[in-house]
Amino acid sequence: MNDTSHARAATIDLWVDPRCPWAWIATRWLLEVEQVRPVETRFHVMSLSVLNDGREVPEKYRQAQRDGWGCVRVCVAAEQQYGPEVLRPLYLAMGARIHLEQAGLGPAMILAALAECGLPAELADAADSTAYDEALRASHDAGMKPVGDAVGTPVIHVPAAEGAPIAFFGPVIARPPRAAAAGRLWDAVLTMASTDGFFELKRARDRVPEFHSA
Repeated sequence: MNDTSHARAATIDLWVDPRCPWAWIATRWLLEVEQVRPVETRFHVMSLSVLNDGREVPEKYRQAQRDGWGCVRVCVAAEQQYGPEVLRPLYLAMGARIHLEQAGLGPAMILAALAECGLPAELADAADSTAYDEALRASHDAGMKPVGDAVGTPVIHVPAAEGAPIAFFGPVIARPPRAAAAGRLWDAVLTMASTDGFFELKRARDRVPEFHSA
């Protein structure tokens, strides 16, 4: 049991695109953090397809750029029709299929994720519709505005004692730390992100996401 469960939980606002492997790993880490720190994670939708709309992307990412619209449109449609609380289970259902089962981004994945969450299959129609794109872009912009458009996902906002929330991209980690180690990383990330004038700590990636550790 979380020994801080008696404290009022602070809200971590998390912006994710289901197709991003690094966001999936970070999400699994935050679920661990919830067990050891008085925090709750609230999910929001950002979109790598929106982020890269109109940009030149490498050939190997172009198909994902096209296919990536579907799952985030469905997430926004579900949020609009059934409330923001559906985003957490729907993201986790999609993410497990995309990253653990390698099920792709197509209709079969979306329908299976909707069914797992008890949501109607008709929501899958939003994947090929632009009806929710305005709301999708608004959600995306709300997450990205404090951090700029030179980063991807995950983006995290945390309430500050006063003024604007602490907002940052990352962390980018290959495998999620567990239990006490997850809490230590959270403390370190929050300390850095809340330091006035701190912008970046980075090194080259030499490992791929370890999905089955997540």
